[in-house]
Amino acid sequence: MNRTVLDLIGNTPLVRAQKLVENPAVELYFKLEGQNPGGSVKDRPAYNMIKKALERGNITRETKLIEATSGNTGIALAMVARLLQLNIELVMPENSTAERVQTMRAYGAKVILTSAEGGIEGSRDFAEARMKEGNYFMLNQFGNDDNWQAHYATTGPEIWRDTNNKITHFVSSMGTTGTIMGTSTFLKEQDKNVQIVGVQPGDDARIPGIRKWPKEYLPSIFDESKVDRVMEVNEQEARTMTARLAEEEGIFAGMSSGGAAAAAVKLCSELESGVVVSIVCDRGDRYLSSDLFEKK
Repeated sequence: MNRTVLDLIGNTPLVRAQKLVENPAVELYFKLEGQNPGGSVKDRPAYNMIKKALERGNITRETKLIEATSGNTGIALAMVARLLQLNIELVMPENSTAERVQTMRAYGAKVILTSAEGGIEGSRDFAEARMKEGNYFMLNQFGNDDNWQAHYATTGPEIWRDTNNKITHFVSSMGTTGTIMGTSTFLKEQDKNVQIVGVQPGDDARIPGIRKWPKEYLPSIFDESKVDRVMEVNEQEARTMTARLAEEEGIFAGMSSGGAAAAAVKLCSELESGVVVSIVCDRGDRYLSSDLFEKK
């Protein structure tokens, strides 16, 4: 068969919520992206960005890759780069969870930590400066069409297929926005009435994996016309729903998935009927060193 780990990316399960939705006329499904081999939805764009760059000749085995990441993309890139025998340096804020840093290093990547105060924006600035010094190639997940096109080619079609073409609403946290851009593009081509709901943190809320970007850092792949509605969640809502996902649905996920699920559950309470799909973008085990699962 000659299958590799890369062949296992995608075709993740779609499971129906058992307890979170009280409206009997609405079905809520969770797409379990933590089932990807690298543990998150970012396996899809990581593989596509590297594969397309190799096909176009933008990079070779001698190229040194550098990328800023808040975690999941870095883990995915580290995994794919190692399998394809590429060197990669990953830049992330120093307050990232230890599990994320250790996982990247386990795959053989070099990890550079920037100040926590600067956040992911500071990591992006550092990687940009390093690239301009020469000898580096940046995949630039925030401005690379290969990011969202991975979801156009895989995530969207899988959801359409697995809901028997009946999806009415798609809910996704917004970080780099690749997931929501690509999935929206595909679903809207199938049925223009499918509603695309983006989730972002409320003012001052800190939810790893979800961002409300300052204008100068807004991902260039983002097209607001592809999002019908933006719902905001606060940190406590995201934390509470992350715990409920584990305790009530048996879904162990990170806080950004809890944020998306909180918005999806709220949406379900408003609808007269519908089939809602919410992205569960990663697994909870990469947050165990944080206080996310501590009982208050």
